[in-house]
Amino acid sequence: MQHQSKLPNVGTTIFSVMSSLATKHNAINLSQGFPNFKSDQKLIDLVSKAMNSGYNQYAPMLGNLELRKAIAKKYELLHAIAYHPENEIAVTAGATQAIFTIISTFINQHDEVIIFKPAYDSYEPNVELNGGKVVAIQLYAALNFKVNWQEVKEKINSRTKMIIINSPHNPTGSVFSKNDMLQLENLTRNTNIIVLSDEVYEHMIYDGESHQSACLFPDLKSRTFVVGSFCKTFHNTGWRIGYCCAPKELIQEFIKVHQFNVFCIHHPTQKGIADYMQEPKHYLELSDFYQKKRNLFLHLIKDSRFKFTPSTGTYFQVLDYSEITQEYDVDFAKLLTMEYGVASIPLSVFNSDNLDNKVLRFCFAKTDDTLKQAAEILSKI
Repeated sequence: MQHQSKLPNVGTTIFSVMSSLATKHNAINLSQGFPNFKSDQKLIDLVSKAMNSGYNQYAPMLGNLELRKAIAKKYELLHAIAYHPENEIAVTAGATQAIFTIISTFINQHDEVIIFKPAYDSYEPNVELNGGKVVAIQLYAALNFKVNWQEVKEKINSRTKMIIINSPHNPTGSVFSKNDMLQLENLTRNTNIIVLSDEVYEHMIYDGESHQSACLFPDLKSRTFVVGSFCKTFHNTGWRIGYCCAPKELIQEFIKVHQFNVFCIHHPTQKGIADYMQEPKHYLELSDFYQKKRNLFLHLIKDSRFKFTPSTGTYFQVLDYSEITQEYDVDFAKLLTMEYGVASIPLSVFNSDNLDNKVLRFCFAKTDDTLKQAAEILSKI
């Protein structure tokens, strides 16, 4: 049988390619964004307790109410912003499912969606699956990946249905400023444009910067899905549990698709996380934790031939290798893995027309020993 692919240009993700290469060559894997240290035993015990306490049947479709209340409490604590736990918050199978469902809910044939490249690789295929058109705006390494809002203004038209933003930004580690968010708010005011704000690294902000969540800007909040991830926050990427927050009328549309996609999420994990979040320190201390790891990594490679601007968010650091070689970044990333033993992610695969800025992304969500071993290798190149 022959079938016409709905995603003819999509192959295996670069994350799978580089992680597989790292395994094959026994390389230190700083490519895929997952911690190689254990999560808090207290959280694991709370999830086990939930299983033993009978939280093993279907959760409510929007998620365990205790967890939704804990999420609402977090936004009130961090931003003095209210999301109603009963109808403005939905728990999802990771942030990726939230993003897929949001796009599937609102994007129709020929709708245009603005995304900023380099972009997390799930955005564009999700738009294409639903018949939408991606309007890409390229961000440049030489400009520290800052958004040209005049270009955004010029790209908005009557077909623009959604704008997807991601701050702190994967893969570049940059962070939107308050001015960026005000510009976005002004450009979308008095329109029907929906904003999808991917904020999964919200608790990883460095050097005194603050996270400018879309929910902090009233008109923006009224049209925005804020997406978060417990997997990233609590060092359990394999648990696949996230959430989204939005005004009631948007969530009502969201759950029409959500109920026929996953319906509900692993119940004992929801209960365990709800109990764990009763102590806000479990997410409030994350920025300090990861800033120390970033600082350690950058200190260890300061005398290498890699150039860098310190990441201001996420647990990723972009390194410029242009003083080492002019090889295409995908080729150099593979060489670095196979010949030197350190795996990274090339950024060109996330850019328009595979734009090659001679930069690679390294994940520093690793043990100090792992970072020291990787840095020692990188410093000798």
